[in-house]
Amino acid sequence: MSAYREGERVVVLIPDRFSRAEETEWVARMLERLAAREERIRRTDSELLGRARRLISRYLPDYAEYIVPASVRWVTNQNGRWGSCTPDDATIRISHRIQEMPDWVIDYVLLHELTHLVVPSHNAEFWELVNRFPRAERARGYLEGISAATGLVLADD
Repeated sequence: MSAYREGERVVVLIPDRFSRAEETEWVARMLERLAAREERIRRTDSELLGRARRLISRYLPDYAEYIVPASVRWVTNQNGRWGSCTPDDATIRISHRIQEMPDWVIDYVLLHELTHLVVPSHNAEFWELVNRFPRAERARGYLEGISAATGLVLADD
C-alpha cells in the first residue's frame, strides 16, 4: 500500500481484494501518512533554528550563553555527513537527507552539531554532553543502520 502525489492528484494504491470498508479505512490511513510525510519535508530553516534553541535550553542550559549559532540550516550538499558545524563562525548545516527521519534522530544530529560550539573535537567531554540526550545511542544506531542499508560511507566527523 502506498500513497503519493501526481501533480495535483493523490494516488493511493491498495490491494484489489479489499472490501469497501477496508478500502475506506486504508485510504484514510494512507492520506494521513502522506500528510505527515509532507509535513516533515516542509521543515524550514527557521523551524530548525527553533528546534536548536529548544535543544540548547533542555540539554545544554549551562552553556546557553556560549551557544549562539549564527545560522542553522538544511543543506543539500552533505553527501558524507548527516550534519556539520564550523565553530569559528558558529554555522550549522544539517543534511536534507534526514528531514524525513524521526524527530528524535533529527534532534540527535542537531544536538551533536550544537555541542561542537562548546567542544570542537570528539573528546570525552563532547560525548558526555551529547549523551545528555536520552536517545543518543539509539539515534546513532538508527543512523548507522541507514548508512549500512543504503551503502552510504560517512565520515567520522
